[in-house]
Amino acid sequence: MADGILIGRGDRPCELLLSRANRHGLVAGATGTGKTVTLQVMAEGFSRAGVPVFCADIKGDLSGIAAPGKPNPKLEARARDLGLADFAYEASPVLFWDVFGQQGHPLRATVAEMGPLLLSRMLELNDTQEGVLNIAFKVADDDGLLLLDFKDLRAILGHVSERSAELRDHYGQVSKTTIGTIQRRLLVLEQAGGEQFFGEPALALQDLMLVTPDGRGAVNVLAADKLIQSPRLYATFLLWLLSELFEELPEVGDLEKPKLVFFFDEAHLLFRDAPRALVEKVEQVVRLIRSKGVGIYFVTQNPLDLPGTVLGQLGNRVQHALRAFTPAEQKAVRAAADTFRPNPRLNVTEAITHLAVGEALVSALQADGSPSMVEQARIAPPRGRIGPVTPGERTALMAKSPLAGHYDTAVDRESAYERLVGRATGAPASGPWGTAPMAPAPVRSDNPWGGAVLPPRPLPEAPPPRSPRIPQTSRQAPPAQGGGWGDVLGSVLSGGGGRRESPLESMAKSAARSVGSSMGRQIGNAVLRGVLGSILKR
Repeated sequence: MADGILIGRGDRPCELLLSRANRHGLVAGATGTGKTVTLQVMAEGFSRAGVPVFCADIKGDLSGIAAPGKPNPKLEARARDLGLADFAYEASPVLFWDVFGQQGHPLRATVAEMGPLLLSRMLELNDTQEGVLNIAFKVADDDGLLLLDFKDLRAILGHVSERSAELRDHYGQVSKTTIGTIQRRLLVLEQAGGEQFFGEPALALQDLMLVTPDGRGAVNVLAADKLIQSPRLYATFLLWLLSELFEELPEVGDLEKPKLVFFFDEAHLLFRDAPRALVEKVEQVVRLIRSKGVGIYFVTQNPLDLPGTVLGQLGNRVQHALRAFTPAEQKAVRAAADTFRPNPRLNVTEAITHLAVGEALVSALQADGSPSMVEQARIAPPRGRIGPVTPGERTALMAKSPLAGHYDTAVDRESAYERLVGRATGAPASGPWGTAPMAPAPVRSDNPWGGAVLPPRPLPEAPPPRSPRIPQTSRQAPPAQGGGWGDVLGSVLSGGGGRRESPLESMAKSAARSVGSSMGRQIGNAVLRGVLGSILKR
């Protein structure tokens, strides 16, 4: 395995060391300077090194990474100039995702997994409204009600409103007016398409960390051209995903290469109008998640879009050109130049404004953890296509996916809505606890996944109701088959071990690990939301 990824070359090669890739990074530059191509080059490099990647495709052109590049004499000449002797046009193993289910596998989470804190940010609730939402989640936990989708959330809010007088002494004051306000905010989010994000089958994080039989990491591409039209939904979704990774992955320290690299495009949206407490906790997540083998790379126009406390955590930096026509822009350029380790051969402030398309200032962490001197580098050419895949190509690639059929059909089973409607009407529950219908994935000889198809997963079982008056301190989740909190704690305490798995075994086991953990996860939602609360809010 190569020790690093060649980003470009100046007076000397500019490599991103895999052993330092979990120390996070930044790709910055004005519109049209080549940030997306640089992101593609980095994602391809991580994939070839066996590191899975997650990235959002804001404009649609990043999808071309799934197809081999078209012969181009200029790209081939640059590859020769940079010393890329093994350069060849090739596709990366891509898994397409889409919150709306139109351009990729539907990407869903349950309402319970999202939790009241992030839902409050998504719905733009004030402190009082957030408090009522917390009460609704607590009542659902105590009554053993599954919160899976929007209708479950509406049902539990209506249930709390009807029982407001009864719940007051135990949970606190609940205003029906506040409940009505939350319901109206849910309607606004539904009209923006947010309802499609909530439901089952919910995303299993292991499915973002697949490796092909020949050892290449999956490149997970989220179609975000529509999602970005609701900036708060986009930012909150990615923050939820980071929080899930932080919660579920065990501590592993510094590895020879990351377990996952996460590219956060349009990163300034995460911090726009964010309260100070949230910014501080995001900084905490960025600082701590690296010990779980995850590298986060923020992609934005100007480094100053990020808070200084977050910017200081980003050790690997690629800076494309910035425009500087006004005094404020010139000040921003000087501030960006000051974030690099000086190079006596280079005037960084001047260089930033004169970089050509496909050129960047690069500084990466060295083996001893110190940043390299900044270099003005020509960025390496991508091996995949520059530009989007066609709709037909996307459809064919999705059919070859090892996850074909796993997420494509939404499942609506008995949850809070059915339970509460059944209580109100005296009718039996509308449906049994079941498993998602799974369509078999086609096996193609040209499949980069080697025709491997992950086995179907049962849906989580229903948690038993709990008395809201009696603390259940001794209750334990049933033993999981792996991948849940029990395995996370066991891995941390035992230090792991065992023989090295083949890539194909890893793919199959990644699915199996998610099967048994869901029941314990649902029972422990109150605990998990407490952990997330400690991350995102005091």
